[in-house]
Amino acid sequence: MVHAPHAPHAPQACDPAALPPDAALYVELALDDAERERLRAVVPGPVWFAEQDSDSADDARVLAESHIALGNPRADLVEKAPHLRWLQLASVGIDRYAGLDWPVLGQRLTVTNLGGLFADPVAETCLAGILALYRGVDVLAGLRAGESWSKLDVRPGLRLLSGARVLILGRGSIALRLAELLAPFGCSVAHFARGDGDIRTRRELDARIPEFDVVVGLLPGTDDTADLFDRRRVDRLRPGAVFVNAGRGTLADEDALVAALASGRLGGAVLDVTREEPLPAGHPLWSCPNVILTQHTAGGSRDETRRIIDLFADNWRRLTAGEPPRNVVRWSKGY
Repeated sequence: MVHAPHAPHAPQACDPAALPPDAALYVELALDDAERERLRAVVPGPVWFAEQDSDSADDARVLAESHIALGNPRADLVEKAPHLRWLQLASVGIDRYAGLDWPVLGQRLTVTNLGGLFADPVAETCLAGILALYRGVDVLAGLRAGESWSKLDVRPGLRLLSGARVLILGRGSIALRLAELLAPFGCSVAHFARGDGDIRTRRELDARIPEFDVVVGLLPGTDDTADLFDRRRVDRLRPGAVFVNAGRGTLADEDALVAALASGRLGGAVLDVTREEPLPAGHPLWSCPNVILTQHTAGGSRDETRRIIDLFADNWRRLTAGEPPRNVVRWSKGY
């Protein structure tokens, strides 16, 4: 491991193309030896590898002296790193950093996130969860664990996804990929999005919620999306509907969801995100019927780290060539 050198002076403007050729890189990711060597080959300057969520004084000092960071270091340390010019997050979400003073900090620091990197895995997880509920896979898995043969009880309740009416909250890369995956099933898909959605306003949303068999939340976590599916909107979901949330846990009223699921009014829920993570012991969602909890794993895949490094390397190439990087966070919009 190499200590990052102190930069000669603090940057005066947000000009990523002016990164020094020997820019020091701080990395806060779980990497194997081959992945570390790959990063060293990308960036010609010194590289420092820290533990994830590090509270080490040495790590904090090196971050403060580095020009570039890869990962999700603590927000307070990012704010106190005067030489940091570019932060490549290892996530799509930016919630950890939303409270910083970006009108000031943004004058010297460019932040990029993973953008559409998780489009395929998250969309596939949503589809898998929906199919599991429709085809009884969740119930059958439990019956197998208990060595219980209940064919006559399970078979009459199985449903077909073919021809289902699906509402996707959002129109980003994950939402568009999920719509593509649903197309072969002959699903009718509508998007709720202010700019270019089929449903653009909350009034339209309220009127049309009861039309849909499946509602999928794929919205970023902003003040505008928090509690969008409050108790009133949860209650407007049609009987038997499936609710999916792979965006942010703040989207939905969990107490209202639990009540609707426990009563049998809703047909199920697929939840990759919850308001509190890890979900605490004894939380009703652990035991609520017809719930699939994917524990914020939807973006995962065996090659996840490789793809993160690929994106970092491409953005490094862009920045050093004076080109705009991919997936720049727009703090005024919250994503």
